[in-house]
Amino acid sequence: MPDVIADLTLIGAQTITDRVSMAAAIDELQRVLRAGFDPEEDLPRGILDVPNGQLLLMPAAVDGAVGQKFATVAPGNPARGLERIQALYILLDGTTLAPTAILDGTALTSLRTPAVSAACVDLLANPDAGDAVIFGTGPQAVRHVEALQAIRPLRSVELIGRNTERAAAAVDEARQYAPDARITIGTPDAVYDADLIVCATTASDPLFASDLVRDDATIVAIGSHEPQKAELDPALVGRSQVIVESRRVGTSEAGDVIRALEAGTLQDADLVTMHDLFTGAVAPATDRPRIVKTCGMGWQDLATARLAI
Repeated sequence: MPDVIADLTLIGAQTITDRVSMAAAIDELQRVLRAGFDPEEDLPRGILDVPNGQLLLMPAAVDGAVGQKFATVAPGNPARGLERIQALYILLDGTTLAPTAILDGTALTSLRTPAVSAACVDLLANPDAGDAVIFGTGPQAVRHVEALQAIRPLRSVELIGRNTERAAAAVDEARQYAPDARITIGTPDAVYDADLIVCATTASDPLFASDLVRDDATIVAIGSHEPQKAELDPALVGRSQVIVESRRVGTSEAGDVIRALEAGTLQDADLVTMHDLFTGAVAPATDRPRIVKTCGMGWQDLATARLAI
């Protein structure tokens, strides 16, 4: 039997960082969507419960390329000083389906998730948006500073977390990505002055009241892919234009969307998919907040992983 492993290219976290900038990842995700790819056609993700967390199996086939992410979600890891989400990514030859490369999937996820957010925010946010509030102090919160800075010059960033020490560390780390912005620890009432709001937490219930959010704000919620969890108030979801990756994922995994549908503040027909947004079928709203709710899909990893080869 041939030694397949010996022929694989191994791509570590630093190589991904060196080869794929945040701006390049954002551009590629936008290109894929503008070219007509519909995430509704993405291969379904498998989510399996195991002791201490979940296993996620995320296959994808886009533009002749094929890949699969094997990810784990371990809620107890941050307390151990470890990443909550860890992963490996396997790229395959599109014709033979032979494995060709293994990438650090943790680093890939840390890049592609904020890149997806920014790809959409770039179309939705006001041209002069530059005051951000970010709920969360983990890697995703920090990398969203980098992603937002790639599409809008940030004036200020307030990072909000339950642990002051972690929040201070996140502030220090985030300053490398937006050196000209004023980056500080914030409180939830800062939402009122923000035109960019990011929710990157493991919260099960809404983080702030709907009436704090201005009509010209753009909100990103990426903290959960679990139907029973929500970072946003159903009232806020109901009065906003809501962009989801696909209708299938939005109505089955996005707790923020599911709660609003159950509360009657949102109707299924109100949802705007990324395909709708990027093909111009639906224009960004200008009279109400815009929400980008993502749960993570395989096509996003594949599109970003290809850039590292």
